[in-house]
Amino acid sequence: MYDCSSITEWIHGLLGSFMPDWLVILTECVLIGVGLLLVYALLALFYIYYERKVCAAFQCRLGPNRVGPAGTCQVFADMFKMLIKELITLNHIDKFLFALAPYLVIVASMLAFAVLPWGNGLQIIDFNIGIFFLVAVSSIGVLGILLAGWSSNNKYTLIGALRSGAQMVSYELSIGLSVLTMVVFGGTMSVGGIVEQQKDLWFLFSGHIPAIIAFIIYLIAGTAETNRGPFDLPEAESELTAGYHTEYSGIHFGFFYLAEYLNLFIVSGVAALLFFGGWMPLHIPGWDGFNSVMDFIPGTIWFVGKAIALSFVIIWFKWTFPRLRIDQLLALEWKYLLPINLFNLVLMVLMVLWGLHYPLPN
Repeated sequence: MYDCSSITEWIHGLLGSFMPDWLVILTECVLIGVGLLLVYALLALFYIYYERKVCAAFQCRLGPNRVGPAGTCQVFADMFKMLIKELITLNHIDKFLFALAPYLVIVASMLAFAVLPWGNGLQIIDFNIGIFFLVAVSSIGVLGILLAGWSSNNKYTLIGALRSGAQMVSYELSIGLSVLTMVVFGGTMSVGGIVEQQKDLWFLFSGHIPAIIAFIIYLIAGTAETNRGPFDLPEAESELTAGYHTEYSGIHFGFFYLAEYLNLFIVSGVAALLFFGGWMPLHIPGWDGFNSVMDFIPGTIWFVGKAIALSFVIIWFKWTFPRLRIDQLLALEWKYLLPINLFNLVLMVLMVLWGLHYPLPN
């Protein structure tokens, strides 16, 4: 497996050869920020096109097919249209909070996006509480949604924001417990440490039944956390127009739109990290020849491929199941997912204490 840290060390050494230390750090921060924004924007454009095509396939139609080859330029046309649209000024709103809300949502997704490991040595930061940081910053987005609904001074946006807040706060518990279950199994909260421990076998297979239960619950709760169907009550067009962002236009609406698709990638990326080895290739114990072939595939391709495949499952949910009622949505979390998750966490703790799992590498 190729180690990308050699490239980053070479860049650091090159900058250090003609810059003072403080300027090297500043330059590296700027380069990382620009790269992060570029990847963020390109991923969002890809996911918009990806969902349109998957949705079209489910509905037996073509999807985007006019602008550019196979409709690939349609998303760029939509992006430019969004950028040049007028920002409509509304009366009787809290202008400061109204303008702040979309930035909170986008910053929350950016912070979570920055922690994901894209390859061996290709990670912005890896510290010993990386999983805790990831869970913490991903909770900031609900503040932007609540502020958007309340500051709009609109009954529909307020109801949509309250629904979204109740939904996200509820399902964050299941996501947190699923993540905690895998942290117990891995024995570390370091993102890099969790990936390294899956070099012989991914956690979904070595963790047995508790890992499978945690993965299924995480996938359901992650779909609800991103406000995607069949859990898209906050944006139920037939009931609440566009939900909490009804009054937004132009680039401010674009921020909510971008954050929704990037949150889809983040949820899928964290699932790939915790259950499918992140950037680690598929290894089967005893199959040395097969494992050697898998090692030739770059880690970045493994990580992105796993995230896109898991995103397909979440998109599949949206275009397959009908929308739930609000009482059904909350009952699913509090009456079923949460008790099962608590029991599963205890089961994982007992399994780790008694050593009833595939031996993890030292």
